[in-house]
Amino acid sequence: MKRFLAVLFIGIFMFSCGTKKRVAQREVERQKREEVVVHETKEEETVIEETNEILTPTIDIPNSNEDYIDMYSAIAQQEMKLYGIPASITLAQGILESGSGKGRLSTEANNHFGIKCHEWTGARIYHDDDESQECFRKYIDAKYSFRDHSLFLTERRRYAGLFDLRKDDYKRWAKGLKAAGYATDKRYPEKLISLIERYELYKFDKFVNTEAQNQETAEIREYVVIKGDTLYSISKRFNLTVQELQQLNGLNTNDIKIGQILNVKPSSKDF
Repeated sequence: MKRFLAVLFIGIFMFSCGTKKRVAQREVERQKREEVVVHETKEEETVIEETNEILTPTIDIPNSNEDYIDMYSAIAQQEMKLYGIPASITLAQGILESGSGKGRLSTEANNHFGIKCHEWTGARIYHDDDESQECFRKYIDAKYSFRDHSLFLTERRRYAGLFDLRKDDYKRWAKGLKAAGYATDKRYPEKLISLIERYELYKFDKFVNTEAQNQETAEIREYVVIKGDTLYSISKRFNLTVQELQQLNGLNTNDIKIGQILNVKPSSKDF
């Protein structure tokens, strides 16, 4: 009898240990599953946060007019190359319309030129202007505001006459904008011109024009001499020295004549 009770006690003890072991094992597995769930949830939250960051508009607020010019002059010059609008005009309008990037439309909507919704289907902001709570376009980045400004002027017939003007004639461009109805302020042209001259914004027009002329000159290989030309003036025009121009054309003197064809760019054989 004692032997039977001993065996029974040992069996009960082993069963109890096995049960506790299985319970402990299940608890460990449950904790692991919870850790995985928590880890996956944190990853999903991170992805959502990153997505929201991507969709958040980029707003840069300049400290001064000079900062504004430094920040956006390259964009204005690029727009001039693509659409023919003087960079000086674009920058002056941006400064005036946006309050140097500090106005509500620019700080909340990246709208630097006060362009209203019209046929716009994108994001928008409502702001008091000529009337209460008018609809204005909202951009994810200020560069799109500059592009929309270029498209606004080039795609509307009332501004077509502006593009017959010289690209460096900022005064006539300023007056032409007012005449075409861009702004109701009677002093709008004077304000633009004042900004352009105070901050020498015309230098950006000159840079773009000079770069375009250099690219055009690079394509020219021959030049026909006209009245008033000298070997020196031609050499300067094509970024050559007089000696290089003489060598290209087999000249021993500086004498040239009207109608004479001169090589102004070395051929591949000269290298």
